[in-house]
Amino acid sequence: MDLAVECYSLTASYPKKELYGLALQINRSCASIPANIAEGHGRGSRKEFVQFLWIAHGSLCELETHILLLERLGLMEKGQNQRLLQSCTQIKKMLRALISQLAKTPHP
Repeated sequence: MDLAVECYSLTASYPKKELYGLALQINRSCASIPANIAEGHGRGSRKEFVQFLWIAHGSLCELETHILLLERLGLMEKGQNQRLLQSCTQIKKMLRALISQLAKTPHP
């Protein structure tokens, strides 16, 4: 959620022409990460939860690509880029650890 808030704050200051382009894509991908985690958890089955965690992981990879593109386009400073990419890396590690734990823990 913190990453999504940071991304929304970042894109709020973008030029108007970007609001319906890359900014929209960034906002969608960053919002879908916690939303998919929550939806998967709410499904009630471990298999579906893991499936939604992988979807969240995919959205996180998409967000990383957008962040790299922003830097190349000159719409984001390198320091800000690195901070966001570090957050993405941390979240990916957490998602993978959770997926791994759910896969090896016997279902009650």
